[in-house]
Amino acid sequence: MKVSRKMQTLAASLALATAATALLPASPSYAAAPQVRAQAPGYYRMMLGQFEVTAVSDGTVKVPLDKLLNGEEPQQIRRLLEDGFQKPDQTETSINTFLINTGGKLLLVDSGAGKLFGANVAGRLQQNLRAAGYRPEDIDAVLLTHVHLDHSGGLSMAGKRLFPNADIYLSQKEADFWLNPANKAKVGGPRPSGFDQRKGFDQAQASLAPYLAAGKVKTFEPGVELFPGIRAIATPGHTPGHVFYEASSDGARIQFWGDAVHAQQAQFAHPEIAIDFDVDSASAIEQRHKAFADAAAHGYWVAAAHISFPGIGHVRNDTRAFAWEPANYSLERLN
Repeated sequence: MKVSRKMQTLAASLALATAATALLPASPSYAAAPQVRAQAPGYYRMMLGQFEVTAVSDGTVKVPLDKLLNGEEPQQIRRLLEDGFQKPDQTETSINTFLINTGGKLLLVDSGAGKLFGANVAGRLQQNLRAAGYRPEDIDAVLLTHVHLDHSGGLSMAGKRLFPNADIYLSQKEADFWLNPANKAKVGGPRPSGFDQRKGFDQAQASLAPYLAAGKVKTFEPGVELFPGIRAIATPGHTPGHVFYEASSDGARIQFWGDAVHAQQAQFAHPEIAIDFDVDSASAIEQRHKAFADAAAHGYWVAAAHISFPGIGHVRNDTRAFAWEPANYSLERLN
């Protein structure tokens, strides 16, 4: 079979190209894309009737729950934490705050820890607040469940108010307890874990000082409606003036629990497990039982400071005691 001149020319060209390619140096390999190692902005939003509720993360902190928790045998506590895929001696714990936009007021429940745990621990509230579409100066009021440092530490920095237009609300009993240094003697010395409740008095004073000086601290008796649809519920135990806040709109309810729960892997199944952070553990346990039972019976939303972010969900009855059902990620719930 005769091969055309055109085909001969094409074959020769391919041969030359192949030979030339063989003489070229190997192509350089491209490096993998650099790892980012940053989380998405920490906020999650839902509608509650006519209210917009936004969980805003202040970050996380590692705490030795195996040393802090009590009320069960240490090996049982460790097993509960490990069954929840947590490191008992370095449990990474969420610090959640919550915005309530009522349409007339913008309210923030708790303020996170700020920089009180150190430069690289927590302290994300300000940036996550902006990522969520709000500015610190937009906040009309900060509602404190209590004044432990991881709930009030984000109020101020270097003596300056971080929420310049906000009033700070806390229960009268909470203010009376933590703003009176004479009460230090009532909390005793360090607990077995090393936690010392007495340090909370100086921290509370420092966080609230610029607001006190500006006349921006408002105290109340629980049970009153602080704003339309927003009321405070007395839950003393963890601290003497600890409160829940409840928001209600169009028949929907959510309760903001502050420190009713510190260890979701252990305390829902065993509400009797307490923590050294409690001022009065017996009362804190009683309040936790009541809160779990009521939430399970009535099915309203719950928002908690130390349940894995966003900390919003429901409580249900379980064969052992109670269980936590986190909110299902939803776009529909924004309508």
